Amino acid sequence: MDKALICGSFAFDNIMVFNDQFKNHILPDKVHILNVSFLVPELRREFGGCAGNIAYNLKLLGGDPLPMGTVGADFDPYSQWMDDQNISREHVTVLNETFTAQAFITTDMDDNQITAFHPGAMNYSHHNSVLDANDPTVGIVAPDGRDGMVQHASEFVHAGIPFIFDPGQGLPMFNGEELMDFIDKATWLTVNDYEWQLISDRTGKNKEEIATYLDALIITKGPEGSLIYTDDEVIHVPAAEPKELKDPTGCGDAYRAGLLYGLTNDLDWETTGRIASLMGAIKIEHQGTQNHYFEIEDFKKRFEESFDMSF
Repeated sequence: MDKALICGSFAFDNIMVFNDQFKNHILPDKVHILNVSFLVPELRREFGGCAGNIAYNLKLLGGDPLPMGTVGADFDPYSQWMDDQNISREHVTVLNETFTAQAFITTDMDDNQITAFHPGAMNYSHHNSVLDANDPTVGIVAPDGRDGMVQHASEFVHAGIPFIFDPGQGLPMFNGEELMDFIDKATWLTVNDYEWQLISDRTGKNKEEIATYLDALIITKGPEGSLIYTDDEVIHVPAAEPKELKDPTGCGDAYRAGLLYGLTNDLDWETTGRIASLMGAIKIEHQGTQNHYFEIEDFKKRFEESFDMSF
């Protein structure tokens, strides 16, 4: 089975719900001396991070993920979860003097959010090397520490391994010249429509121009589906219909797992895009980023029902 090396972050997502509205407790004329406390009776701690999420979803599809990332001394519960899912930890480096990256997200009754993010061990992702990986056939550079993203892209090129560039939340760290360097090195680029606009603004290039540097440019557009730009065509991939809308967090990572599955199984873009689309739909039906589950035969059946085709 072809292996996918997934370079990206691992994180704990600490999700809290405040059963009121922030605006009732934050006085606009006192924000310069802000000192508030919110009672949050509901708390969930979820396993997250781009590498962890992508690996989990690719494993569900029957793929062979090799996630690569740096984590802290508090990673034991996540380690146990990965072992339970039979996901390799061969390239997960524990740095005992740090914490694993974590987000602290408080949401009020109006769905406003206050988030604090501690990068922790993620900042040391460059301590891992793509060149140490065990024969991957395809890779992805997902959001991670800045130095790690730069290093891993160069190492994929050095190793002759085709890879997806998935800048995601890491986009603000790079200027136009740096983004073009990533794109020039990458085989594929995947972004959502908002991220695409940022890339276009910073590089000064349109979709057709960027696509000439790549085998494919993939732009997701939420319920409108996704567009895949190749050398000679633009493929519109319809969105799969979710049964319910619970939590969009991690949908992009699920989608990217679908892309990796298609690439490691030599599937065409029409099929690959639809697998990715259905992965996103299944994820949005569940709270958290790694709480959904399916048997592959059930997935294939739903794929046929959704798109009137099979793989």
